[in-house]
Amino acid sequence: MKIENIKPFDGQHCETTATGTLLRQLGIELSEPMLFGLGEGLGFIFWNMKTMSFPFIGGRIKTDHLTHNIARNLGLELTVKETTSKQKAWNNVKELLDNGQTVGLKLDCFHLEYFSRPFHFAGHYTAIYGYDNENAYLVDTKQQGGQVKTSLKSLELARAEKGPMSSRNLYYTLGKTNKKINLSNSIITAIRNNATDYLNPPITNIGYKGIVKTSSEIVKWFNNSKDIENEFRTSAMMMEKAGTGGALFRNLYRDFVKESYDILKLEELKEGYEAFVKIAELWTLVAQLFEKVSQTKDVKYIQQVSDILKTISDKERSTMEMLEKINQDR
Repeated sequence: MKIENIKPFDGQHCETTATGTLLRQLGIELSEPMLFGLGEGLGFIFWNMKTMSFPFIGGRIKTDHLTHNIARNLGLELTVKETTSKQKAWNNVKELLDNGQTVGLKLDCFHLEYFSRPFHFAGHYTAIYGYDNENAYLVDTKQQGGQVKTSLKSLELARAEKGPMSSRNLYYTLGKTNKKINLSNSIITAIRNNATDYLNPPITNIGYKGIVKTSSEIVKWFNNSKDIENEFRTSAMMMEKAGTGGALFRNLYRDFVKESYDILKLEELKEGYEAFVKIAELWTLVAQLFEKVSQTKDVKYIQQVSDILKTISDKERSTMEMLEKINQDR
């Protein structure tokens, strides 16, 4: 059984791809940068625990929040459910599919058979649009193949996996309400909310403060690293290629601000776009320098990254301060 006339979203980031596919079934067609921006997705985190082989550098808000924000800002009904029962989890999704509704899934991509390089990440999203006796038919990111399939058993394992960022067989659907979408108002709200959230981090390893902290923490990381070559190469890859859209999600947010300017013609948005052009270039430079660290094991590249991160922090803070004050009614 497959839902006919499916319009898979062609995206780089897993959650915008899954949610974009659900939105298309509702007749809502928005670009990936617009979805990321409406989801108030821009963030930063530096996370290091003794149980981790090396620190994690992330560039978006917490897992699970993006789709919630998109639904709220567009006035849509989001239904999210979890269950510890694997059988109930599948029966519930199967029933929705049988009724013609595409469903979003959160799972650990390690078990998905179409991943050429499996790794544990329990905050991965896909949209499911069909199944047969052996396989589930999914929409994943363009780099994972777009419309793909995996065995029902592998899907069960992926949905039930435990660990960081995991959920209990989580699935979600989107539906329309009687609220009319006002994209201009939604954009303004999303930008303000994202800016306020970014500028007021609850702990010092998040937001612009986290970027400053990272500028010193990476020196400690380098000095204590057990595998400089692999750790910094992997981190560079994750910044540029692991579903971020490049530049640790800054390319996506840059394009969102540009698209917002094209719609609203507000000068702050033009200035914000120009600022994020430079910010994105700096994040790509950070990834390139991490590659050089991996290749040479030379501390001078770490020192360069440290200085660049301080510059990025200042630029992101001042840009988000400007965007937080944006006002359509002038």
